[in-house]
Amino acid sequence: MKRYIVGGAVRDALLGRPVNDHDWVVVGSTPEDMVAAGYLPVGKDFPVFLHPHTHEEHALARTERKTAPGYRGFVVHADPSVTLEEDLLRRDLTINAMARDEDGRLIDPYGGARDLEARVLRHVSDAFAEDPVRILRLARFAARFEGFTVAPETLALVRQMVEAGEVDALVAERVWQELSTGLMEKTPSRMLQVLRDGGALARLLPEVDRLYGVPQPEAHHPEIDTGVHLEMVLDQAATLQTPLTVRYACLCHDLGKGTTPPAEWPRHIEHEGRSEALARDMSARLKVPTEPAELALLVAREHSNIHRAADLRPATITRLFERCDAFRRPHRFSEALWACECDARGRLGHASRPYPQRDRLQTALDAALQADVKTVAREAQAQGLSGPQIGERVHMARVDAVRRALNDDAD
Repeated sequence: MKRYIVGGAVRDALLGRPVNDHDWVVVGSTPEDMVAAGYLPVGKDFPVFLHPHTHEEHALARTERKTAPGYRGFVVHADPSVTLEEDLLRRDLTINAMARDEDGRLIDPYGGARDLEARVLRHVSDAFAEDPVRILRLARFAARFEGFTVAPETLALVRQMVEAGEVDALVAERVWQELSTGLMEKTPSRMLQVLRDGGALARLLPEVDRLYGVPQPEAHHPEIDTGVHLEMVLDQAATLQTPLTVRYACLCHDLGKGTTPPAEWPRHIEHEGRSEALARDMSARLKVPTEPAELALLVAREHSNIHRAADLRPATITRLFERCDAFRRPHRFSEALWACECDARGRLGHASRPYPQRDRLQTALDAALQADVKTVAREAQAQGLSGPQIGERVHMARVDAVRRALNDDAD
C-alpha cells in the first residue's frame, strides 16, 4: 500500500498558497485492507476513508467509465491494480493532476507544473468531456487564479460538450453549488467570461448572457456594454469582500436590460421591474437559497431609487424602508446598500469613487429604528385610533426621526 497527496494541496503548495487540507490517493489496497488498518469508510459512490488519527480523506486509486449522459452516469472501478497515473488521468485539469509521495517527491505525468508556470488551465484528457460539471469547475478556477488563461483546445472541447447537450443534464443544485463558489472567488468576472466563451452561459444563465452587447447611456456607463458592466460590478463586490448574498444580488440587479427592445437602446426605462421578475425566475430555476434570492429581488427592484438617495426627502426614504421591510430586516437592507455601492463603482473610471448614498440611507435607517414607535402606537390607541390610523402615526414618527438625522426640513 502506497499513499500520495494529490490535487489541490499539491497545486496550491507549488503556487505558494496556503494549504489547509490534504487529500490522499491509496494505491495497491482494498477496502478490507483499509478497514483492517483502522480507516473509517465514508464514501458513498466510491471507496473513501478517513485516516484514524488525522481524519484526512484517503481514496482508493480508481478509474471511471461513462455509461450515461450528465455527471452521474459513471461506473467506478477501484482495485489494487489501478495505478497512480491511471487515477490522475481521470482528473479535470493538469494543475489538479499532480501528486507527491510520502517522501515529498513530485509526480507529474501530465505536465501540471509546466501549466502552473505558464498560468494555463488545460484538460488532462478527453475524459474531461464526460462530466459537464467540469465546465463549471474550469470557470471557477479561472475566477480563482488571477491571470490564468484557458488552453484553446480545452475551450474547444467545452464548446463541443455544450453543442452535445451535456450541460443540459446538470441539476440545479450542482449548478448553484459551483456558481456560488465562483462568485466568491477573487475575480468572478472570469467565471462569466469562460462560460460565455465556451457557449455554456447561454444554456445555464440565459438571463445573464443576454446582457452582453446591450448598450447603456455613456454618461452614466462609460463602459457602455451591460455585460461588461456586470463583470465590473461583480469584481467590485469581490474587492469589497462582500458576502454571497450581495454578490448574487449584483449578478441579478440589471437582468431586465437584456429584455429592453433594441429600438429603446441605450435607455432602459422600467428595467427594474423586469429585472425583479427575471431574478425571481432564475432563482427558482437554480433553487437558490432564500436569503440571496430575496436580496436579489430587493436590489433589482430598488437599486435605481437607492442611487437617487441624495434627492429623496425623509417621507420618501421612509416609504423606501417600508417597501423593503427594513424595519424588521435592517441587515438585509444594509446588504442592499452594499450591492448598490458595487453597482455604482462597477463602471469605467468609477472604481474609487465614494458612494455617499450608502451612508445617507444607513444613517436614516438607524435613526428610524430608534424611533419610539411602541409609545407612539400606545398613545394613538389611547386616543381611540386604530388600524391604518395608528400605522400613519408610526410612519410619521419614523419620518420625523429621519428628518432630524439628515437635517432635512423639507416636506
